[in-house]
Amino acid sequence: MPTDHFAELLALQCGVVSRRQALEAGLQPHDLRRLERRRELTCLLPRVYVAHTGEPTWVQRAWAGVLFAWPGALCDGSALRVPDGPGRRTHDPAVIHVAVERERDLDLPPGLRLHRVADLTPKVQWNLAPPRMRTEYAVLRAGWADLDRLPRRRFIAQVLDDVADGACSVLEHGYVHRVERPHGLPSAGRQVRESLRGPVYRDVEYRAQGVLVEIDGRLFHDSAAARHRDLERDLDAAVTGRVTVRLGWGQVFGTPCRTADRVAALLTARGWTGTPRSCPDC
Repeated sequence: MPTDHFAELLALQCGVVSRRQALEAGLQPHDLRRLERRRELTCLLPRVYVAHTGEPTWVQRAWAGVLFAWPGALCDGSALRVPDGPGRRTHDPAVIHVAVERERDLDLPPGLRLHRVADLTPKVQWNLAPPRMRTEYAVLRAGWADLDRLPRRRFIAQVLDDVADGACSVLEHGYVHRVERPHGLPSAGRQVRESLRGPVYRDVEYRAQGVLVEIDGRLFHDSAAARHRDLERDLDAAVTGRVTVRLGWGQVFGTPCRTADRVAALLTARGWTGTPRSCPDC
């Protein structure tokens, strides 16, 4: 039979609940089947129910999308629309935009649009009902979709994708597009966080091979104190069996093909079984 927890979920989620939530709230599969027979629950999406038989509201559809994709959150125009309730009409109400972590592979039913977002968790307000992307991220993403005539839009979109993946400087972007990708090197982790007497972020990490690539521009690297920190980080990496190489402007933009060749040789020596390729400039 329905429990108090189940009733609270329905109240919090505008009458929408997932099968997983219902079972966690103490209902049994036969309870759900009985509620469906009585038309007290209607299947809105696979494994997601609404507590009535009429047309669902936009917010109920939004809740259904989030619960179907869980852990997921509203994003883009849907994240901006939900605080205004039914009054907002600046975004297409027929499509619910749902974000999940980039590595997930999920097929959404019609009416839902999937967005794979790197490092999603800190970009979402999970405590809101329904959970949704923080306003600053949602505004940027939704606004970007409307700028179809922006000069060099493709290049800027590429840069934003790299930022989403973790690249956070011109040099790091250059490493991705002049060294790593054109030469078929494996895709690395970027701005990888680890704790060594405090948080440390590695610019580029080929984890399987134990290779770190630090991209050193003048910013943050041109003082004696900064040099000391860099050497300490390299020593810490060596203690854990990893090797660190440091690249500057010349290696990334001056001789990217030669740099890629040497990075590939290093990765191969440490177990990479892939094959580098030549780019048009090689």
